[in-house]
Amino acid sequence: MSTATLSSKGQITIPVAVRAGLGIDTGDRVEFVEVSPGHYELVAATLPTTALKGLIGKPEQPVSVEDMNTAVRQRAAKAVDP
Repeated sequence: MSTATLSSKGQITIPVAVRAGLGIDTGDRVEFVEVSPGHYELVAATLPTTALKGLIGKPEQPVSVEDMNTAVRQRAAKAVDP
């Protein structure tokens, strides 16, 4: 098990074994994800945005920009007039 100590500035040094396991290096970003109260996971946030391609499937029917704008206007109108 790897451990780290919190500094007076709220900083920690991630142990070498953990950095290697996450595949992170100097300048890379990490995220702290709460998995349950008081328990967090450290996740490497190093993937490029192109890695998201294909995550969501294509809609059954294409939606035009005009239809999207209409839907946004209708939703905004509902928010103003409850």
